[in-house]
Amino acid sequence: MKNLYIALSFVVISGTMIAQNKDTKNADKLFARFEYVKAVQEYQKLVDAGKGDAYVYKQLADANYNMFNSSDAVKWYAKATESQQDAETYYRYAQMLKANGKYEDANKQMSKFAALAPSDQRAKAFKDNPNYLPKLLSGREEYTLAPVSISSDKSDFGAILYDNTVYYSSARNGARKNYGWTDEPYLDIYKSVRADNGTFAEPTLVTELNTKFHDGTLTISADGNTCYFSTESFQNKESEKDKAANAKKSQVYLYKATKQGDTWGNLKLLPFNNIEFSTGNPSLSRDGKTLYFVSNRPGSMGGTDIWKVSVNGDEFGDPINLGPKVNTEGNENFPFIAEDNATLYFASSGRQGLGGLDVFKIDLAKGTEAVNLGKPVNSEKDDFAFTFNKEKNFGFISSNRNGNDDIFAVNPICGVDVLVLVTNAKTGEVISNAKVSILDAKNNIIGTETSNDKGEVSYRVECDKAYTIQASKDGFEGNAFPVAKSKGPKADVKAPLNPIEVIVTETEVVLNPIFFEFDKSNITQQGAFELDKLVQVMKNNPNMVIFAKSHTDRRGGDKYNLNLSERRAQATVQYIISKGIDAARISGKGMGETEPKVDCTSCTEAEHAQNRRSEFLIVKK
Repeated sequence: MKNLYIALSFVVISGTMIAQNKDTKNADKLFARFEYVKAVQEYQKLVDAGKGDAYVYKQLADANYNMFNSSDAVKWYAKATESQQDAETYYRYAQMLKANGKYEDANKQMSKFAALAPSDQRAKAFKDNPNYLPKLLSGREEYTLAPVSISSDKSDFGAILYDNTVYYSSARNGARKNYGWTDEPYLDIYKSVRADNGTFAEPTLVTELNTKFHDGTLTISADGNTCYFSTESFQNKESEKDKAANAKKSQVYLYKATKQGDTWGNLKLLPFNNIEFSTGNPSLSRDGKTLYFVSNRPGSMGGTDIWKVSVNGDEFGDPINLGPKVNTEGNENFPFIAEDNATLYFASSGRQGLGGLDVFKIDLAKGTEAVNLGKPVNSEKDDFAFTFNKEKNFGFISSNRNGNDDIFAVNPICGVDVLVLVTNAKTGEVISNAKVSILDAKNNIIGTETSNDKGEVSYRVECDKAYTIQASKDGFEGNAFPVAKSKGPKADVKAPLNPIEVIVTETEVVLNPIFFEFDKSNITQQGAFELDKLVQVMKNNPNMVIFAKSHTDRRGGDKYNLNLSERRAQATVQYIISKGIDAARISGKGMGETEPKVDCTSCTEAEHAQNRRSEFLIVKK
């Protein structure tokens, strides 16, 4: 049903039209009225009677395309393209193949499309990056989706949350007559109240905005007192005569309404509507100064484009096309401007996606490229009308992934983007090729990366959890840096590393004291930092051989001290070997208390500390 607002036109047939031939007359009339369900039935009768040809097959394919019956569309496009077709037919065929997960076959049709329309932006994108899908599918998921109770067994789409009330368009009103496009009732605007626990009240009609024609979607100002909504030009008694079809054509128009108590009133037609083209699906910026909308007016790049217009009370500027950063030769629709007045979300069938319509976002202020939101926001089917309420940290998307246009709740996955910057602590210069690990609260390493030429490493971690960054680089002392608990979205971690400055004499490599925990021999983090200095010296001097001696003070028994110092000496040796030093170049022995540095009987704490030491003697340089 959202295709009504992609085509952006409606017709009322007032007589007969010129058919392809006498056999297709009835089917062509139904097709021209957008009564695709019945049109398919009539074209199928011709096929069953042996009167199918390339024209009939293409009409069947396009009718199913417009209803997003992708399997049937693929079937008939395959038949139609047995004869040469126009470029757009091959593009549509590719879209329907993607909607069925047949990406290799879709690429074959895109190649034909690109050959026929080489200057088309969509063709250029395909030729530049035909195998974009693996990267798109491997992207990080930013949201979770869940069905919501406000959806019905009819088409429901375009939901947007203001305060605690959600407004959307629906074809559920059984009191309305059916429209031939999908054989569902005309669209109405509905609303429902969302409770704090996430449940929704029974939807009710927004009667003061609804007409006997199609109505919706809408947007509401930040203060809740103004809304803009779509309806048909028939409501303003305006239509355009289609002479070829002998029909009256309605366009989509935008209206403005203001709050009057608990209802909407003072409806005004916006001045930039025109019966020669459609204007609909509005989204108002948070500051109320810019209205975004979709239109097929002159100056559009494709079927429908996204435009904007300045707003100053009841005065409006000239509509401006958002240009090729947003629009393509395909259809762009359902704009939503975020609360930062810069991030625009929109649906597109003209950009590389998973199939049908995909949702993209772009930073209008920075002029960056549009980015596909990936799964699960997008699917192989039509995904559109993405909206988000920052205050509630909650949004909606519409999709026909389950066979019908339904509304899904969108919840962001809470994550923190940790950006680590590794620098020389003394000079401030960035350090590239540093080893950077991130550890969880239990000191489990959950990722290790190498800093880039800007000294940067980035990680994506969970919200409300503490982490630790460990950074190291040959020639520098390794160090650890905390990452505090936060809800993100970003955390910057500065990781300055001190250059290793080691005293190397003729006989010894002098390090700071290597501390061990009481009665233990495992290497501590502080000990590792010191031993890394020795590793660096040995790497810089590949012929150097070291003998490590571990000493204790005189407290404790002789045998106990000797065994403890031996365990510590061997732990030291094993650590050095684990860092890539050949075992033949490092050995060690525990000396216990046999070689005190200070020969004392009633030793002071300072004297005990001097005796409790490690020595790294140079056996060979």
